[in-house]
Amino acid sequence: MSQLQRIAIAPSQFQQGQILLTKEQQHYLGRVLRLREGDRFIAMDGKGKWWLAQLAGEQAQVLEALLVETELPVSITLMVALPKGNGFDEVVRCCTELGVTCIAPVLSDRTLLDPSPQKLERWRRIAAEAAEQSERSFVPTILEPIAFNTGLSLVISHLSFANSQQYICEARGEFPHLKDCLQHKGQMTNEKGQMTNDKGQETIVIATGPEGGWTTQEVENAIASGFQPVSLGRRILRAVTAPVVALSLITASCEV
Repeated sequence: MSQLQRIAIAPSQFQQGQILLTKEQQHYLGRVLRLREGDRFIAMDGKGKWWLAQLAGEQAQVLEALLVETELPVSITLMVALPKGNGFDEVVRCCTELGVTCIAPVLSDRTLLDPSPQKLERWRRIAAEAAEQSERSFVPTILEPIAFNTGLSLVISHLSFANSQQYICEARGEFPHLKDCLQHKGQMTNEKGQMTNDKGQETIVIATGPEGGWTTQEVENAIASGFQPVSLGRRILRAVTAPVVALSLITASCEV
């Protein structure tokens, strides 16, 4: 299946064993990918479902459902203070490839970017494209940008603390390394050494700061909201590098 082209569809396009293709998808499959009548491709709805489909004019016939197991055993929400310029595009792309579940762009005291609604549409499109490319079962949720303190409140209201971990990455200060904190995650191993999670999927929330880092007040607010300050190493990372490093460490820790 790895040689077949993949496209993302909306769940509503799947109807009675067929996929109703949009004009853009017809153009992409026929003109860009050069697929012809009867050629096969993979359709993914971004909600965990994949199908092997066969092109049939303006629609596609579903041949079979596919089982794809590419997701991480934990749910990761990434809170990113928006970097300047178009740097967030690459954050969305790379972190989608690495397995993030939800990306929450936040406006911190030192945020320089004031994003437009078009930016949000662009980020969601990038996430869908990256999910296709990396064979994800799910397309990450990209939330609308909100103030950092508002984001903290939302995290608190939506999480079960018995099965979640919250970290805020801070470049300066004597804080433990994220990799060492992740060794104590709530997942358990069975007698074969395989990871299990009988208490439901664990959630990890990790926040990375803007150019210049978080303010002291922001870190204190995060700590008061149940976040643990952690380090990503001795070097000062760029605002677009830190999220990728954080996700890589989590992936390496939880994926076996």
